This record gives sequence, C-alpha cells and structure tokens, in this order.
Amino acid sequence: MDTPTVLIISDEADFSRRITARWQMERNVPMFTLLSGELWPRFAVDGFDVAIIGELRRDLLSVVLEALHSTGQPIFCVCQSAATAQLVRERWLRVSILRPSEHWLETLVLAASEAVHRSRAESRARMAEFNCAALQRQATLGRYMVEMRHSLNNALTSVLGNSDLLLLEPGSLSAQTRAQIETIRNMTLRIHEIMQRFSSLEKEMNVVAQQAERDSGKSFAAAAAGD
Repeated sequence: MDTPTVLIISDEADFSRRITARWQMERNVPMFTLLSGELWPRFAVDGFDVAIIGELRRDLLSVVLEALHSTGQPIFCVCQSAATAQLVRERWLRVSILRPSEHWLETLVLAASEAVHRSRAESRARMAEFNCAALQRQATLGRYMVEMRHSLNNALTSVLGNSDLLLLEPGSLSAQTRAQIETIRNMTLRIHEIMQRFSSLEKEMNVVAQQAERDSGKSFAAAAAGD
C-alpha cells in the first residue's frame, strides 16, 4: 500500500515545520502535504489520511474545515483561542481539538499517528470487502456453471448428434453448407472440452478442500494432545 499522507494547513510556517520535524522521530513517517490557507481553495487535496489544521483566518478556517469534514477522514485542529475551539466543537463534531500547551506537539503527533494507522486499516478493510464481493460474484457464476453443466451437456450432445447425421448425407448438402455444419460440430466439441475441464476442476477443488479439512483436524487434535 502507498505511503500514507498527512495534510497540514496553516498560515504559520513554523507550525508545519515543528510537526514534520517531530514526526521524523517516529518509526513510521508519512508523506506531508503542506498548504497555507490562501492556497487551499486552489490546491484542494482529496487523497490524504489525516488532516491537521493550524492557525487560519476565521473565514478560511470555515471553508477549509467544511471541505475536509465532508471527506470523512480524521481531522485535528490546533486552536489558539477558546472561542475558536468552541466554534469548531459546535460546527464540526468529528474534528479533534487541541489547545496549545506544554506537550501539545507530542500529543498531536501520537494521536495523529494512531489516526493514520486506523485510516490505513479501514482502507485495507474496505479493499478486502471489495475483493470478497468480487470473489463471491465469481463463485456464484461458477456454481451456476456447475449446476447447469448437465443441461448444457445434453444440449451439446443433441447438437453433435444432429451435426453428425447431417454430415452422413454428403450428397444432400452443398459444399458451403457442409463446411458450416462442420464448423458448428467442431465448436460444439470445443465447448464440450471446456465443460469437461469444469468437471475436472470441481473434482480437484473438492479433493483439496477435503485434504485441508483433514489437515486442520489433525492440527487441532495435535494441539489438544499437547495441552
């Protein structure tokens, strides 16, 4: 998975510098996207895992937080004044608020790091759900093919039988018609081979599943005996 991205928006360059410098001391360091409040409307960023908001003008703060809040990603806002903190708390419920204190930087980096890990885990979970849904659709199609195999084989047998009967009377067919019937027969044989392969795959998968079940039972029995 790609390196996570932390978006930092502040009109104070020292704010962003202190956060990135402190984060460099951690084991896992994300990528940083640094923007000022003035740049945000022109360079809005969609792909980020965590956003950190520093000192901004009141009008810009509302614009930035409104846009970020709609993404559903974790947001941390370091508020210099109690009034700003109260405003953010009332309007954007999901935003985590920090006030400058002796250990605010440590607290911010640790909390944001955990938020990054959680965001990555949620992304992996969503991807796993998507892949699982795709596999379920494929499994449904596979089960349908297996269930319809008998009916399809009967239809193929009928096509092959009638093709062979027609080809047994060469004088009654033109060369073009005979060639077309031979093509139908050959393609039918090809489909029949594919269906036979489906049958073989089903048997192989059943054998593998049974072996895995036996191995699992042996492992469980060995573990129980060890206890």
